[in-house]
Amino acid sequence: MNFDKELELRVKKANQAIEECLPKDEGMPGNLVESMRYSVLVGGKRVRPVLMGELFEIFGGKGKELRFIQSAMELIHTASLCHDDLPALDNDLLRRGKKTTHAQFGEAMGILAGDALLNYAYELLFDGINESENKENALNAARILSKKSGYLGMLGGQSVDVEHEKTGIKGDQLEILEYINEKKTAALIEGAMMTGAALAGADCEQLKLIEKIGNRIGLAFQIQDDILDVTGTPQSIGKSVFSDMKNNKETYVAIVGIEEASKRVIDFTKEAVALTDELPGNTEFLKEMISYLALRKN
Repeated sequence: MNFDKELELRVKKANQAIEECLPKDEGMPGNLVESMRYSVLVGGKRVRPVLMGELFEIFGGKGKELRFIQSAMELIHTASLCHDDLPALDNDLLRRGKKTTHAQFGEAMGILAGDALLNYAYELLFDGINESENKENALNAARILSKKSGYLGMLGGQSVDVEHEKTGIKGDQLEILEYINEKKTAALIEGAMMTGAALAGADCEQLKLIEKIGNRIGLAFQIQDDILDVTGTPQSIGKSVFSDMKNNKETYVAIVGIEEASKRVIDFTKEAVALTDELPGNTEFLKEMISYLALRKN
């Protein structure tokens, strides 16, 4: 298998679905729609929709609903980035090698773009449910995605991250950091993979396994992100470097150092790859994808 070519094809397919699902830049709220489209189409690896599509395929999924729910996944992720970059949070001006949404359109539109993307994502979830021939599977998938992106998942992790950064939280720093990483980053990767499998009819035990795989992928992904924040450049990673230090964030690099952080990336990645042996179907691309994410330089 030529992994790079296969990844390119999957990313292209995800991008086509996302662009087709986005609202057109027309009518009175034109500036809002323009900022929504800019935020999504400015770039991105499309990790989550690709992982969702791969698990859908591994479990033998068929149907038109996937494109809507893949798009909803990416819009939820992008909404979180719009808000994460705002002055009240990380105050970043660079994302995916371009100006962040609030830097391009102003703070008010940065807030509204994130809100609109999140709301529109749920419209797309309903479209996916409507298109599905198995409403029970689609509803289960939508429920998983909603929970993993909500106050017990991604948004909960973001809130603890902000609270920890601004005021400090008493307790074990590594334990708090692991909670933030599990919720803020890993939860959405778990959600993407579980949603794809649930759409295709995976049972509860299989979903628990996928959740564990997604958790390990997400933790490795976030620690590698912490490392790149210190070792990368704005040109190579497409965003500001030393952002974590600037915002007084605790990271694996800050707490245990780059060497130990790198070891944890490898350990989590090996565990995720090993667990994929318990999945049905062809997991060759998924294994390559997991390693690619851990070794990425951007």
